Amino acid sequence: MPATAANAPIGVFDSGVGGLSVLRALQALLPTERWIYVADSAHAPYGDKPTAFVQARAAHGLQRLRAAGCKAAVVACNTVTGLSIEALRAQHPDWLIVAIEPAVKPAAQRSRHGVIGVLATRNTVASPGLARLIAAHAQGVRVLTRACAGWVERVERGELDGPATEAAVAEHVHPLVQAGADVLVLGCTHYPFLRPVIERLAGPGVDVLDPAPAVARELQRRLQIQGLLAAPAGPPHSELLLRTSGDVRTVCAVAQRLLGATWQVRGAPLD
Repeated sequence: MPATAANAPIGVFDSGVGGLSVLRALQALLPTERWIYVADSAHAPYGDKPTAFVQARAAHGLQRLRAAGCKAAVVACNTVTGLSIEALRAQHPDWLIVAIEPAVKPAAQRSRHGVIGVLATRNTVASPGLARLIAAHAQGVRVLTRACAGWVERVERGELDGPATEAAVAEHVHPLVQAGADVLVLGCTHYPFLRPVIERLAGPGVDVLDPAPAVARELQRRLQIQGLLAAPAGPPHSELLLRTSGDVRTVCAVAQRLLGATWQVRGAPLD
């Protein structure tokens, strides 16, 4: 890549606004990078969609990020990783793609009682990717999974607390804790926005793991290897171009709430 490629933005893709939890971790570690975010909100959640549909939408989203000149892409959707990451990398063999996946390995290592819980969408729970992670990294550990119907939709609507949200979270957290899980894995990037409720319901003896910081470290490592890091002495960037297949005004309003006042969210349609 030419030297100017280091100044190009980094693309982040998710089915909706959940990947903003990953973006927060990325920007915290790489504050001088610029970001373009694609939220396929018109088709969220991916967790209950056919595999072929998820693969096609993910391929379209990454194509749009590459066409926008992004030097790298972050797949901030566990469902896409579990169902489609090999195909995406095959479509872009010369492009840096970093993907999120449930933090099964650190959870298994951290568990004191040998029982961990994975909170995810239905497609992630059933995905070959999660099965491979469990087989590779959770030997001797009991892994309990819960497909948390409705959680993604709540985050997409900005319903992060309140009695209805607490009841929806308790429905899946309480059975895992009662079964002995002492570590809970957030297997969907929407779920960190529910983390305060999850932690309160799980209790102080249960760790809750978000893999986003590990994704940020991996992206930093890979960019450094390829000489694509933005100048570290440059100004921090907190302006986000958000392209969405959903209603631009609605999605941007939720994104602004999730990211906070330190960010400036600028919206555009995803063609």
